[in-house]
Amino acid sequence: MKIGFIGLGNMGAPMAVNLVRAGHEVTGFDLAAPCPDGVAKAASAPEAAKGAEIVITMLPNGAILKSVAEEIIPAMDKGAVLLDCSTVEVEAARDAAAACDKAGLGFLDAPVSGGVGGAAGGTLTFMVGGGEAAFATARPLFEIMGQKAVHCGPAGNGQAAKICNNMILGITMIGTCEAFALADKLGLDRQAMFDVVSTSSGYSWSMNAYCPAPGIGPQSPADNGYKPGFAADLMLKDLRLAQAAAEAADADTPLGEAAMRLYETFVESEDGKGRDFSAMLPRFEKRGRSG
Repeated sequence: MKIGFIGLGNMGAPMAVNLVRAGHEVTGFDLAAPCPDGVAKAASAPEAAKGAEIVITMLPNGAILKSVAEEIIPAMDKGAVLLDCSTVEVEAARDAAAACDKAGLGFLDAPVSGGVGGAAGGTLTFMVGGGEAAFATARPLFEIMGQKAVHCGPAGNGQAAKICNNMILGITMIGTCEAFALADKLGLDRQAMFDVVSTSSGYSWSMNAYCPAPGIGPQSPADNGYKPGFAADLMLKDLRLAQAAAEAADADTPLGEAAMRLYETFVESEDGKGRDFSAMLPRFEKRGRSG
């Protein structure tokens, strides 16, 4: 396939490289990041999109997606597919889908789970919204860049799945960190705590696969000084997107809101910026009931 790839940062670059390694012709564009080996460099986003069967975007936010979509849609061939892998507002994805439909293009919103490691290893999970035909066109690329692609329904539903998943993740990580901090104060050994919880009703991905306590469970960012696998800044972004969606949908999400407020404090007023989202544990270790 001839593929345009716009957004070659920490996630986009390894995804593009995996497509090149699989034999696809990839032309890339990024305002700042260099083109990785094997990716042809375009002088602009429209140039990267011109003549491509699929244009993949991996962008920081919905405003940038809107701007890029306005640039590249006129340059894309009729029948081509715009595959957006960014994590953005549900409405931003649906607006891009409407613009593509008007121009005779397919559109998929396909945010990912798996982080930079998953992008490099080709083990991402894609949560996909959009039409069946566009999904069928993109399926071979999902199989190269990831291990799983779930078609969640019409445009915007990929974003809905991502923000609901990450709201659960933010909440459960906070609960896991609180529990370890409480166990410490009660004199319960962390290994004993893990051995009980990881095989009992407190089981969760945050505990079993990404344990926030150093030296406990499988290797995780806690064992590397909390250097981010998934940064607290990005968790805050996703929790804000979840709350914006909840407000628009009139959904009551008190724990999601509380998690957002905690990550807001952690990132903006404490030392959470640039650290892994599991670094909530040392934060709670240092705090008592009164803060």
